[in-house]
Amino acid sequence: MEGFEKDKLKRAKKQIEELKGFYIHFTIYIIVNTFILINIYLKTDDFWQWPHFVTLFAWGIGIFFHASKVFDYNPFFGKNWEKRQIQKYIDKDKKEMDKYK
Repeated sequence: MEGFEKDKLKRAKKQIEELKGFYIHFTIYIIVNTFILINIYLKTDDFWQWPHFVTLFAWGIGIFFHASKVFDYNPFFGKNWEKRQIQKYIDKDKKEMDKYK
């Protein structure tokens, strides 16, 4: 039982490290992009141009994927999708086996 508890503790510590890494990444994203956008706003007359937001958008995609990994969120192939696919193949195999009975 002791090995199981150590394994649980190790997984929990790993999850906390991943969560901390995400929060650091997100904080840096907010700080850097705020600085960039304020700088652009103060130095240009036409703020609302696509090139001014490329860093915000591209890095935002990276933040989304980092968050989806840390929080175990997958909108495309989540746990429910996986369970449905497994059940589909089990049912298919069962039908195939019933043909030969």
